[in-house]
Amino acid sequence: MHEAAIYEKLPGSRVQCHTCQWHCRINPDKLGACGMYRNEGGTLYNLNYGRVSSLAADPIEKKPLFHFYPGSLCFSLGTIGCNFRCRHCQNWEISTADGEALEKACRTLTPEASVKLARQYDCQGMAWTYNEPTIWFEHTLESARLAKEAGLYTAYVTNGYASPAALDAIGPYLDAWRVDIKGFSDEFYKDIAGVPQWDEILEVTVRARQVWNMHVEVVTNIIPTMNDDNEQLEGIARWMVAELGELTPWHVTRFQPHHNLRHLPPTPVTTIDKACDIGRAAGLKFVYAGNVPGHESESTRCYNCGSLVVRRLGYLTELVNLKGSACQVCGTELNFRNPAPPEG
Repeated sequence: MHEAAIYEKLPGSRVQCHTCQWHCRINPDKLGACGMYRNEGGTLYNLNYGRVSSLAADPIEKKPLFHFYPGSLCFSLGTIGCNFRCRHCQNWEISTADGEALEKACRTLTPEASVKLARQYDCQGMAWTYNEPTIWFEHTLESARLAKEAGLYTAYVTNGYASPAALDAIGPYLDAWRVDIKGFSDEFYKDIAGVPQWDEILEVTVRARQVWNMHVEVVTNIIPTMNDDNEQLEGIARWMVAELGELTPWHVTRFQPHHNLRHLPPTPVTTIDKACDIGRAAGLKFVYAGNVPGHESESTRCYNCGSLVVRRLGYLTELVNLKGSACQVCGTELNFRNPAPPEG
């Protein structure tokens, strides 16, 4: 166990966790909503510090991050548990696991060891992913600090439910905020994830971009009959343009039946195409279809001159006409974070 970084002590040996937006008030010998913070005699402890369920040297495009160190390898780590209970979770085996799995399904890996492994496997950066990184916040905070000292980039693949205090603590050491905006209504967020105050996700995401200058990309997994209506899709796209900027990438991904939504069909490709059209009509310059191999939006084209800038086929990435963060042909800014220059 590792003492929590962001909490307050209350009368009667109670504590209040401020790591995420649940702000759980926890009685002695009880757990918070995520199941990974426990009150032991008036002190709050994180239970999964250094406990890793999954790790891999992944292409950064797998996160997905398309405008952030394209073509690089990213050392990716996850633990168990989550502060959401999404009915369609693709990693439900680890996100819904309880404390018993900490011993049976996890290995111990210190922040120092994870940074060493990232460099050993020739990764340019590190990402905390597969499950919500906020629920082993102390581990990711220390790991991100050490990663930056080692010259590695850092990324959160997150549901966006970190508290502003947590975001501000890790902000100096975090380069990318790849956030799920799952829908755009109270009803949907309550139904899909059991979350009543989803609008705080939007506020924290804006803070990540504006206060900490993180690179932000947004993912929306489009689920038939649940968040595929024009109102929600238009709401997300318009919010992104207004609050994050028109150059912010939006990944609209195809739902596949999983976990507790196996009764629903896969998202029709026509619905994904509609979402792409909605994003572009709202003013977004980069809308990518996800889980649709070979889709025309898979590669990046300059929105000004139409030149192919980054060619993608699955996780194979080729920088074609990218010079710094701009189109090499016409010089238009394309919002890429630290890409390598094209050959020639």
